[in-house]
Amino acid sequence: MPMQYQNLFTRVQAVGPAHLGVPLPEGQSNVPRSWTEPWFIHLMGRLGNAQLGPIYLGGLGVASLILGTLAINIMGFNMLAQVNWSPIEFVRQLPWLALEPPKPEYGLRLPPMNEGGWWLFAGGLLTTSILLWWARTYRRARQLGMGTHVAWAFAGAIWLFLVLGFFRPIAMGSWSEGVPFGIFPHLDWTAAFSLRYGNLFYNPFHALSIAFLYGSTLLFAMHGATILAVSRYGGDREIDQILDRGTATERAALFWRWTMGWNATMESIHRWAWWFAVLCPLAGGIGILLSGTVVDNWYLWSVKHGVAPAYPNVFGTVFDPATLPAGGKP
Repeated sequence: MPMQYQNLFTRVQAVGPAHLGVPLPEGQSNVPRSWTEPWFIHLMGRLGNAQLGPIYLGGLGVASLILGTLAINIMGFNMLAQVNWSPIEFVRQLPWLALEPPKPEYGLRLPPMNEGGWWLFAGGLLTTSILLWWARTYRRARQLGMGTHVAWAFAGAIWLFLVLGFFRPIAMGSWSEGVPFGIFPHLDWTAAFSLRYGNLFYNPFHALSIAFLYGSTLLFAMHGATILAVSRYGGDREIDQILDRGTATERAALFWRWTMGWNATMESIHRWAWWFAVLCPLAGGIGILLSGTVVDNWYLWSVKHGVAPAYPNVFGTVFDPATLPAGGKP
């Protein structure tokens, strides 16, 4: 039997002169203040375009990288100090090391540097770096005459980042509510946060966020697989297929009608995927922001509103731990 056409990897790479992009308006160079010349990487070409660069940074990009590098270095040196400046122990214990936020007694005041001040300083630099990178993304799209869809998708992720480290701590009146910088410590924070507020699984916005998370991965996988599957018919030329429906679009549409009874178009699938992906951090951020500020226990909230059944009354009445006095008994 002849070998079937498959294209998870590109077998043949056509390598020619570097492509510098479309002509830009007068006075705007195709490679404005770029810090690199294009080059080609064969392994990248196995999956897509082998050309890497040119990379444009500009003032906003340079400032963003400088501030982001400073933030990462502050976190790293604080972690290095925790292991007595031992590079070997730093590498060995890195997943467990953290730069912790200030203690609750400081509230929203500026704490000493070694008691949370470095966390605030690093967080401020990192936030500024991310916002500058967002502005760079927005301006690059504008200069190229593109829509700003990428920038606004990035803003969805920034919203969740700001909720965790800025908006919610301010709403709660304490920087101690922020998330530590570290691998396992931030995961521990997430688990403790869920326990403190009655299990985030009962938070409807968390549920929506997870639905959009899984939904967006499914949509992107479905779309990527569909285009690869009909690329032998020119499906990778999606704009052509949008303007002039061809055999790739017809086959892809028929496949999804056969398997799901419904199909997106070559154009609308990108809207579906964009909205699912963006709504994941937006919904998640709302759920986090409401925890502790509006709802103290999501399980009891769910029982009250008929979302979840109450546990069998085996151990007596269930109380919200936050409402109990210091002794721990009602």
